[in-house]
Parts: sequence; C-alpha cells; structure tokens
Amino acid sequence: MTNYTNLLKEYDLKVTPQRVAIVEELYKNGHMNIDDLYKKLLSKFPSVSLATIYKNINAMVEKVFLSEVKLPNSKSVYELVKTEHAHLVCSSCGYIEDIMLDASSIQEQASKLSSFKIDSTSIVLSGLCPHCSK
Repeated sequence: MTNYTNLLKEYDLKVTPQRVAIVEELYKNGHMNIDDLYKKLLSKFPSVSLATIYKNINAMVEKVFLSEVKLPNSKSVYELVKTEHAHLVCSSCGYIEDIMLDASSIQEQASKLSSFKIDSTSIVLSGLCPHCSK
C-alpha cells in the first residue's frame, strides 16, 4: 500500500485527513471530478464542505501533485501527476483511460506553424471504449 502521508510531505503539502482521503480516492479511481470526490469524502467526513475540496484540490494542483484534465463537454477531472501521457475518453459512458503518446512531434510541428513557444501539451482523444462499441 502506498504511504499517502509521505507522498504529500514530498510535495511540501500539509498532511490532513481530507487530503489523504483525496489522494487515496484518486489512487483507487484514477480520474475523478470534484463532485464525485466530494460524494466519496462526504461518506468519510460528514461535515466536509465542497469549498474544502476545492481548496485542497487547488493547493495540490499548485504544487504539481495533481493534474487537471480538461475534457470536452464535461467537467474537468483530476489525477495524480504521472509521466506525460494523453487521455482516451469514451463519448458514450465517459470512461477515461491513459495512453502513453509522445507529443513532442506535435509540439514541434505546432511551433513551426506558429510563433508560439509551446511549453505544455494536453491531448484528449474522444471515441467509443471497447465496451460501448459492442
């Protein structure tokens, strides 16, 4: 089992029961939006507020401990920071899967076609997951 307390400390984040629970849920579920996180944490901490969840998520994003994944036509989801990757999103059921893609050629091509100095890339590919395409 992962030691979430040490993980939070490594990122210079204050260790609180709510933050440990957020990390635990994201570790178990991979990608979650704030509403789903709130529902999960409410069962463990009946007095937790939605504002507390937002505050903790924002603090963890600022410390580059969590990443925000912006999805088309949907609420953003959050995940623990990992090596660079893209996301596959099912347009039917909303399932999200990580896929290891090298975006450097896309960044290179975009830089050549524009005057932008690109410092980050976020790729979200939409389609049908194997379950929904049956």
